[in-house]
Amino acid sequence: MSSSGPLLATGTHHTGRQPEVLWAQRSEKIFLTISLPDAKDVVLKTDPKGLFTFSAVVHGEPFSFTLELFDSILSEGSKTKTKMGLRNIICSIQKEKKGWWKRLLKSEEKHPYIKVDWNKWCDEDEESEFSGDSDGGFDEANEGDESDDDDGMLYLPDLEKLRGK
Repeated sequence: MSSSGPLLATGTHHTGRQPEVLWAQRSEKIFLTISLPDAKDVVLKTDPKGLFTFSAVVHGEPFSFTLELFDSILSEGSKTKTKMGLRNIICSIQKEKKGWWKRLLKSEEKHPYIKVDWNKWCDEDEESEFSGDSDGGFDEANEGDESDDDDGMLYLPDLEKLRGK
């Protein structure tokens, strides 16, 4: 690969080191979680044709990649939301057409750094159960608390009550 500029092959292209990317979907959106602690100079770009470009610097080292998503997306400013955390960057990307994608990328090629985000995943027939979490944790009113819903959580008994306090 030459470093004269990004070439877009069948699925992805990266010029720096590759962070782990977790993905999940709803009928209207795709969620991407980029695991990159202490990221600085984060740049995200989306293109209606389904291109998602990411770059950041961590401790002076560049990280970047381009994903050719399965289908077209809405790239106007408010349609892609980004939430910067200490350990990762979460993106909510609006699909142009409502529906379920059979995979994240146009290409069927496997990419070891892209994994399913089982914490956010729901199947097509379960979507109505997740409707309270339609924005995948992007509720601005609860920005400080990342896990304020019980969707998919295991029941844990109150340990104080069990100890007899």
